[in-house]
Amino acid sequence: MSPRAEQKLQTRQALLDAACELMQSGRGFGSISLREVARSAGIVPTGFYRHFPDMDALGLALVGEVETTFRDTIRRVRHNEFELGGITDASVRIFLDVVAAHRTQFLFLAREQYGGSHAVRQAIARLRHGISSDLATDLARMPRWQHLDHVALSMMADLVVKTVFATLPELIDSPDPACPEPLSAQEKIAQQLRFIFIGARHWQGLSNPG
Repeated sequence: MSPRAEQKLQTRQALLDAACELMQSGRGFGSISLREVARSAGIVPTGFYRHFPDMDALGLALVGEVETTFRDTIRRVRHNEFELGGITDASVRIFLDVVAAHRTQFLFLAREQYGGSHAVRQAIARLRHGISSDLATDLARMPRWQHLDHVALSMMADLVVKTVFATLPELIDSPDPACPEPLSAQEKIAQQLRFIFIGARHWQGLSNPG
């Protein structure tokens, strides 16, 4: 790679990092201006356009970063399940370690799945759908879920992924001392997943609820 191309990649990454840093203070992505991001990255505003056509494009790049991290995590969990016979607690621990190591990425994901940028919300929805589809395929390969049809497996996968996405804010933010919870966020997500798995194990379809 030429020095110029390498410098361009570094500046592009600096813009992504700058946006994440600005969101660390509690602001949503939609409230951050192009000028703020450029200034924080140490470039002039016109330099921003050499890397992204607009802020939505930068937001989509941030979704791409967290998607890479998320899918790497899923591969680790999949290995834990298929190769090591992992249980829910072990899989949750893997996920929590990755969230802690990439806090700014998952902070962005947690906030912007309901944020102000329509393009970013759609990209996160596509990410969530893709992860759910991959999970349903994985579940279909596991002997314990052979009694479930395609629809049930898809529903189970959707519940798991939506549970993880919905719990992200609690996993990232410190608990509010004014509203103590009986379970920590880590314990809660593990228990919620157990509810889903236990229910799926006994699921016989809507036509046979018994």
